[in-house]
Amino acid sequence: MSLPVIALVGRPNVGKSTLFNCLTRSRDALVADMPGVTRDRIYGEGFFEDQRFIVIDTGGLSDEQGISAVMAEQSWQAAEEADVIFFMVDARAGLNPDDQKIAKSLRSLSKPIILVLNKTDGLDIDSVKNEFYQLGLGEPFPIAASHSRGVKSLLESALLPILAKLPKAEETDAETIEQQGIKIALIGRPNVGKSTLTNRMLGEERVLVFDLPGTTRDSIYVPMERQGKRYTLIDTAGVRRKGRVEEGIEKFSVIKTLKAIEDAHVAILVFDAQEGITEQDLHIIGFALDAGRGLVVAINKWDGLDEDTRESVKKAIDRRLRFIEDFVDVHFISAKHGTGVGNLYKSVHQAHASANKVLSTPDLTRALEQAVLEHNPPLVRARRVKLRYAHSGGHNPPVIVIHGNQVERLPEAYKRYLVNFFRQEFRLRGTPIRMEFKSSENPFAGKRNELTPRQVAKKRRLVRHIKKSSH
Repeated sequence: MSLPVIALVGRPNVGKSTLFNCLTRSRDALVADMPGVTRDRIYGEGFFEDQRFIVIDTGGLSDEQGISAVMAEQSWQAAEEADVIFFMVDARAGLNPDDQKIAKSLRSLSKPIILVLNKTDGLDIDSVKNEFYQLGLGEPFPIAASHSRGVKSLLESALLPILAKLPKAEETDAETIEQQGIKIALIGRPNVGKSTLTNRMLGEERVLVFDLPGTTRDSIYVPMERQGKRYTLIDTAGVRRKGRVEEGIEKFSVIKTLKAIEDAHVAILVFDAQEGITEQDLHIIGFALDAGRGLVVAINKWDGLDEDTRESVKKAIDRRLRFIEDFVDVHFISAKHGTGVGNLYKSVHQAHASANKVLSTPDLTRALEQAVLEHNPPLVRARRVKLRYAHSGGHNPPVIVIHGNQVERLPEAYKRYLVNFFRQEFRLRGTPIRMEFKSSENPFAGKRNELTPRQVAKKRRLVRHIKKSSH
């Protein structure tokens, strides 16, 4: 199912990054009290109640080079990709001529636009709102993003009604799922060899069933068979619009990559061995893991490197991918010549099987007891955290629910230890593991202890005895 996309646009320093962090419950966007801090688009996953969505934080729009020229770059592309646009303005600065130019450009997109009036704390809301009605974007929604004030009302009153009207993804029946097989998303930056790898995977011992482009926002879904097993390759390489791409601007849509990840069972992230790993690659890895998708890493163009360069690349990969090297397979391949490509299927199957592995309550509880035996939970306020039993909370990815006392005080380091222990115990590779901790409730909490008549009589006799003894 494709997630709706929300783009945050507006002038510099109106609070876009602060709202981004509020919606995604993270600190991924750099926040400072100066304009122009956010230069590139930042992507994150937000959620409210049972609704999930993708949020894009864009750089500020100014009229230094003409508003149309600036919006044709990062922020304009983000607005085009979005399903809903949050146009943010600064209530304290008042209505700015640039705000009016941005509003005019946004209206030409014919997309739902929500006017967000930020930095309203301490102001007369009614008088401030009256000024911004001139933008012709309907009711302004006042918030104070730095204090998360008004954000819940914004999402309830403005966002959810719009998202409810967006077209829903059609439910996939069991027969279609069986026909699609394992859905594999080939993701990565431009020119790393995704298209070559797609063609190579389709050209090895395969029976091409059919080719249906344009299934989900220009991503190409290619069902295929290999050695009697069905797959669906999701190729994001064909999403560029070369006529609209200029030098220096990112040449592919990150949004389409994120949507492909959401719709896949396993993602193969392709790197160019000569270019190395960028921050954007790490963000994509993080998104795939947060989405609970299986992950395989393919280092492409490996055959063109000499031995010294290979050692240097391996050291760089070990350093930058240390956070996933314990459970994600890394393959060194040549998509052009086919070297190592066949090994990707084994890792894909392993990641998919691990993500859907059935974990029974007795097995999980035994593993938990063994983990505690080997490494006790720490003391919290002079009391040992007790972990009693574990059970499965779902799969794809595996969810392990652990019950005990004071589990909310369990340090993050011990939680990581448990994740690694369960991963090794059940041989879960290529998939993230989610842990949920639930405290056992005290059945007597909040209840007053009522004495029986016999206890009341005994208490009275004791009180009389003490009074006589004191005289």
